[in-house]
Amino acid sequence: MIDYNILNGKRVAFFTLGCKLNFAETSTIGEMLFSHGAVRAKKDETADICVVNTCTVTAMSDSKCRQAIHKIIKENPDAFVAVTGCYAQLQPKVIADIPGVDLVVGAQYRNDLLPQICNLLQEKESSDTDSRNDESGEYGKDTSFFPSCSHGDRTRYFLKVQDGCNYFCTYCTIPMARGRSRNGSIESMVRQAEKAAAEGGKEIVITGVNIGDFGRSTKETFLDLIKALDGVKGIERYRISSIEPNLLTDEIIEFCSKSKKFMPHFHIPLQSGCDEVLKLMHRHYDTALFRHKIERIKELMPDCFIGVDVMTGTRGETQDCFEQAYSFIESLPVTQLHVFTYSERPGTKALEIPHVVSPEEKHERTQRLIALSEQKLHDFYAQHIGMTAKVLMEHTSRRNKPMNGFTENYIRVEMPNDPTLDNQIIEVTLGGFNETGDALIIADKQ
Repeated sequence: MIDYNILNGKRVAFFTLGCKLNFAETSTIGEMLFSHGAVRAKKDETADICVVNTCTVTAMSDSKCRQAIHKIIKENPDAFVAVTGCYAQLQPKVIADIPGVDLVVGAQYRNDLLPQICNLLQEKESSDTDSRNDESGEYGKDTSFFPSCSHGDRTRYFLKVQDGCNYFCTYCTIPMARGRSRNGSIESMVRQAEKAAAEGGKEIVITGVNIGDFGRSTKETFLDLIKALDGVKGIERYRISSIEPNLLTDEIIEFCSKSKKFMPHFHIPLQSGCDEVLKLMHRHYDTALFRHKIERIKELMPDCFIGVDVMTGTRGETQDCFEQAYSFIESLPVTQLHVFTYSERPGTKALEIPHVVSPEEKHERTQRLIALSEQKLHDFYAQHIGMTAKVLMEHTSRRNKPMNGFTENYIRVEMPNDPTLDNQIIEVTLGGFNETGDALIIADKQ
């Protein structure tokens, strides 16, 4: 018999590393704990329970996770420490061996996190904390779907519509960490969006591991999903967090271009602008298809913000391959690059590719792409100075600091803090850059 009352009054601290999906799931875990009487630990308090949601996308991510866990245990020496997420899925024994860790629950077993925390708090034992994770590296072992639609400390809500991945990109461990592609039903997603609207939410970000693959579990499609969400009353904005170019159909693009709720904002992973490297990566598209998607978006939504994931220094990326990739990316009318430096991942097919890029070359290539990204983003912002735009303002907990908001096409806007505008959509005239150059100031409110 699980005694959930054991959580009553317990102070909980949360630590999240990685993607937006992890942050959404952490928020949902928090709601589960709070519903049984737990409370959020204040900044100056030590916690009774610490929940760490981990990431394993790179070797650096693994290292940051271990460092964070050690730091958390040091700062909360008497706390019950539960570690979950992708790194916990792939390396449960490594984490369980860290002194002070009480529970390790892999990404595929988040549904079990609450009862396991309660059971172990009751038993005060941790000898079998990772017993369910002995085989957690097996691909596709779990088919359950952990729903999540929450906003945590943010104005925007994050709706998880899909989990797992059936792609086997040679550099990636996500299929092993998250399992096979699966999703909830459109009906359940609409209910969660309606709940967010009832709570006062105005904007929802659609998240998942490979969201374009939505419907594999329920025989539905991602296009069906966004059409259904478009009809939810009260939600004024949707953003599609990241979608594979081969799954971003022309029909999806056209629907978003006509919708008043789906914002002119896409995030599309490219990874490399060289066809030879894309083949080595086992990606499901080539540069010609990628260019077509970008040009079609810009044709229908000229002011659309387009973010692009790019990886540098992968095995097989010769200098000539990188130069091809750089030229291709430079020629695209995209807005911002999210640049990742490749790191070796045990168990991946990439380790079988012979050409290895030196750390110095990786760094140089990464810096070149970051500089290109900064220039593209600056130019995009500059093109909108003097224009009118609708901005969803977000609260700030920082006293005497400006508050931020985002236009429909994801331009970050800054203005003096005004709590009455929190979670409000206002029409403004965009002024010049702020002091740090990473946002536009509001020249005038309509």
